[in-house]
Amino acid sequence: MLLVDLLAGIGRPVLSGCAAVGRVAIFAAVALSHLVRPPFHARQFLRHFLEIAYFSLPVVALTALFTGMVLALQSYTGFARFNANAQSAVASVVVLSMVRELGPVMAALMVSGRIGAAMAAELGTMRVTDQIDALSTLATDPIKYLVTPRILAATIALPLLVLVADILGVAGGFLIAILKLGFTPATYLDASWDVLRAMDVISGLVKAAVFGFVIGLMGCWCGYHSRGGAQGVGQATTAAVVLAAIMIFGLDYVLTEAFFAR
Repeated sequence: MLLVDLLAGIGRPVLSGCAAVGRVAIFAAVALSHLVRPPFHARQFLRHFLEIAYFSLPVVALTALFTGMVLALQSYTGFARFNANAQSAVASVVVLSMVRELGPVMAALMVSGRIGAAMAAELGTMRVTDQIDALSTLATDPIKYLVTPRILAATIALPLLVLVADILGVAGGFLIAILKLGFTPATYLDASWDVLRAMDVISGLVKAAVFGFVIGLMGCWCGYHSRGGAQGVGQATTAAVVLAAIMIFGLDYVLTEAFFAR
């Protein structure tokens, strides 16, 4: 009897988790299917794309700039212990770290905290005030009108933000290397170009697109299925940010393994 209770205690959350994953997968499949079925709500898409790509730019830019600056300082501190001339090593670490990992991940986390929470709060408020049900009574598919444009906007906007983050992160490292560490500009830039490959940039942008999809999906899913009034909206907002962050880190490892494992 004790063994049965133990197995039941383990199996119940596992089955519940699998069911939740299945529901999210079906929700994502339905949202994506509306991309190839007219009509397409272009105004909704453009509104959310502007909200994500333009209004998230300051926080992403500042985060990337200071990340690149700190990365240059920390890299120099470490390499200086083993190599008196650390210019090429610092340049390599900064450009590869920003383009492959820190640019996509940091931008995704910033956008998740800002946009994912906003999506969940907005849709959650619409759910608890019966606005989503009202759309259905007006013969408007809520997923097509509310969810699909948001997911598509996040998927397209995040790679653009990451591209800006990569440039500013590398620029931040360059400024610190030149102004504070006394590196030669030409040597630093040559070292950065020598180590950078097209696949490094492509992998970061692919990660960004996947992360953007996850942020949009989690924000919409948690908000769309919100229950319980204002408290439920708050819980949905928190869940959207936390789940998106966990999935970002997990998918970051999976994609890194896929791109660079030998």
